[in-house]
Amino acid sequence: MLMQEERELVVEYGRKMSADRLSTGTSGNISVYNAEKGLMAISPSGMDYFSTTPEDVVITDLEANIVDGIRKPSSEWALHTTFYRHKPHARAVVHTHSMYCTTFAVLGQPLRAVHYAIGDAGAATVPCAPYRLFGTAELAEAAIEACGGSDAVLLGNHGLVACGRDLKSAYSLACNLEYVAELQYRTMCIGTPNILTDEQMAEVMERFRSYGQPGSGKAGY
Repeated sequence: MLMQEERELVVEYGRKMSADRLSTGTSGNISVYNAEKGLMAISPSGMDYFSTTPEDVVITDLEANIVDGIRKPSSEWALHTTFYRHKPHARAVVHTHSMYCTTFAVLGQPLRAVHYAIGDAGAATVPCAPYRLFGTAELAEAAIEACGGSDAVLLGNHGLVACGRDLKSAYSLACNLEYVAELQYRTMCIGTPNILTDEQMAEVMERFRSYGQPGSGKAGY
């Protein structure tokens, strides 16, 4: 089976995404990009993640031409391919409809540095792209334009997209940003959150470069 390892990862993390309530039902999607082959393994459209098998995962090129697989790829394939084209380090993309990130996406507000964990995105702010119809090239274009130097972006009235150097780091980023979004929401319910300054976040980002075990990623600061 072509790209069996990548397919198995998509299935594993799709189930995690549902179990962790980052998405409900068949919403959200995941992909892994093999740069050497120039191919992407992406979750199938409209299938329950606990019923999805590696054979259901679709292999496409970055033009969404199906190379292997019997299913229709996720309707958000353009989001994934656009991130791979514009973020050379990206080898995985996770798109969620997690509650608190989506709350700010509905408000059209960015995630801000209420907690240093936002630095996992490589930026002190995760911006919000304007609303565009799901499953369209216009959505993908709006997302990457708004994203800038961040590894994540909110999609107006929709959800979150996060990328990483592998699926573990992309998924960890999505989890960290949901945590930041919940903190931002809860503090706004009480009063005005204290936002870390650019200088403070620059120190955070510098510290992240040497945090953890070599090759282990930044999760779990």
